[in-house]
Amino acid sequence: MTAHPRAFVMHPVLKQPQQGVVRAPEACLEEAIGLAHAIDLVIADSLIVPIAAIRPSTLFGSGKVEELKELIATAETDVVIVNFSLSPVQQRNLEKSWNVKVIDRTALILEIFGARARTHEGKLQVELAALDYQKSRLVRSWTHLERQRGGFGFLGGPGESQIEIDRRLIRDRMARLKRELTQVSRTRELHRKVRRDVPYPVVALVGYTNAGKSTLFNKLTGASVLSMDKLFATLDPTMRSLVLPGGGKIILSDTVGFVSDLPTQLVAAFRATLEEVLEADILLHVRDASHIDSEAQKQDVEQVLKTLFKTDVLPANVVEVYNKIDRLEPDHKAALEEKNIVAISAVTGEGMQRLFSAIDTEMAKGFFTCHDYRLHIEDGKSLAWLHAHGKVMEQIVEDEYIHVSVQLSEENVRRFESMHTYV
Repeated sequence: MTAHPRAFVMHPVLKQPQQGVVRAPEACLEEAIGLAHAIDLVIADSLIVPIAAIRPSTLFGSGKVEELKELIATAETDVVIVNFSLSPVQQRNLEKSWNVKVIDRTALILEIFGARARTHEGKLQVELAALDYQKSRLVRSWTHLERQRGGFGFLGGPGESQIEIDRRLIRDRMARLKRELTQVSRTRELHRKVRRDVPYPVVALVGYTNAGKSTLFNKLTGASVLSMDKLFATLDPTMRSLVLPGGGKIILSDTVGFVSDLPTQLVAAFRATLEEVLEADILLHVRDASHIDSEAQKQDVEQVLKTLFKTDVLPANVVEVYNKIDRLEPDHKAALEEKNIVAISAVTGEGMQRLFSAIDTEMAKGFFTCHDYRLHIEDGKSLAWLHAHGKVMEQIVEDEYIHVSVQLSEENVRRFESMHTYV
């Protein structure tokens, strides 16, 4: 069995202060290590590297490049992961200096997506993103590894054949992929139209990768979506119907997790998949309340949502859900509950009633409106239909009639009033 490649992970940190929420360097390095673990790389060593200024040729200063060269050689490293967006020139110069394969954060994320995509659509999207990234770079092939676990060969080691991808062939392939994705998007639109005819509100789970979305999805629906303590465990969207405790019905959607500095190639390539988010009636922003960078992760997710919706303001249908409260100290957890925040644990099930109440509240704002009907007491069919397609708030029997107060979608109001007899 082929041994897993050994990776040296480094996170560059600019010494000058940055605007906005500053991430903890330790948390950034930990996330980069998590990304490496996601494709089963062995961590040979890891390091936070302070830099005074970005050097266009090598990112680091010449002295730091030499210092790192010794550490890399000592660690017997197969690949160096720089948790930063490297230019093609920086990448090539570092490879020459260190005599080892170097990949940046973008290539690492693309490699993970290449290994994890399962559906035809997901594979098309990842390949498109990878080709867009490769256009201006020399890549090395590592075919036995690609066959073994997917991916695009960004991890190819030194000494292997190095080829320059023909840009015209890449452009032609990208054009074909875009045409295929356009067709996939049309098919997805047809599926959405079918769901609109049901129709139930679509509730999409969004959030930073590894925030617990798939665990929550499985807890609510009883599904068996892949859920593990790894970054990007979920890539392909999954949808299930769900009956809420109050009787209302929704379609719950689990989506790919967001991440800071998400490659622009992936944002564009996954547009078709993320259309599920654009079409959702309610967005549950699942946050890892126990993470040291929870606030920074929140801003990353909100920025992606604003980009998707092409707006400077966060959509009004977003509900924040603080997950993993089972990992919090009692005082911290109590403080969240006192603020009336939707705080839950997808693992233990704690706080689920708060989550259901939040969903009900959002549905009452827009998707459902309340209507009163007077049915004949023997008209059990109409009463059963209202219970099946809406949320019955109250029903009172009076002589030969039943007075029903029910929350219904606009479409179901039209369907009920056209198909059933009422007074």
